[in-house]
Amino acid sequence: MKVLFALLGVLIMQWGLMGTEARAAIKSETVEYKDGKTALEGFLVYDDSWSGPRPAVMIVHQWMGLTDYEKMRAEQLAAKGYVAFALDIYGKGIRPKDASEAGKLAMQYKSDIKSYRQREKAAFDYIVKSKKVDPKQIVIMGYCFGGTGALEAARAGLPVVGAVSFHGGLSTPNPQSTNNIKAKLLVLHGAIDPNVPPKDVDGFMKEMNDAKVDYQFVAYSGAVHAFTQKSAGNDISKGVAYNEAADRRSWQALMDFLGEVAPLSK
Repeated sequence: MKVLFALLGVLIMQWGLMGTEARAAIKSETVEYKDGKTALEGFLVYDDSWSGPRPAVMIVHQWMGLTDYEKMRAEQLAAKGYVAFALDIYGKGIRPKDASEAGKLAMQYKSDIKSYRQREKAAFDYIVKSKKVDPKQIVIMGYCFGGTGALEAARAGLPVVGAVSFHGGLSTPNPQSTNNIKAKLLVLHGAIDPNVPPKDVDGFMKEMNDAKVDYQFVAYSGAVHAFTQKSAGNDISKGVAYNEAADRRSWQALMDFLGEVAPLSK
């Protein structure tokens, strides 16, 4: 009996160590990179147990800047095996204190698409140099303001294989640049989002169809803006609210899309 307990003890210790090693394999670090002379600060996450280059996913933040929310999503992707890079549009140390400040910052870049796209290119130029990353398998995705950015990166011809928008804006001041799109697109939209009205949806589809872009558009019933973010509350009358079903379904849609455009192979 003592021998049996001793064996069980060894096995429990081994299982515990295996669990610790698995958790320790996920590495994260805050990294500094630049757009010209402007310092930017991103969040890089990866599974260190993988060998060789692998697909990467760039995450563009919502209007509050790079927060714990984007870091959480990056960690989820890293746990799947992707190199995840939550990038920075606003600049190192520039983080809105409230919605009013966030609105001004977001509008600054939405009004200056050239600068917005350049910030995304700076992030791409940083991550593509990593030995952990397969440069031919990079996807860009984003939430709200960042969803707009992911689509603009594709319109700018950034050499990514996929671009994904979660409840992002769909219109653009430069529709003629849609012909630059080489990536496949996935748009995940709240069907009753008052911030992205039907005319914007219709305009987006015409824009993409005219340019013969390979895209998927998924609208989630009962979902409004920010449907993936629990911090948005649950009052849809405000036009901004969390929707558990839409959150879960859209994440699965992302996984399916990544499996198509940037599949993992360990």
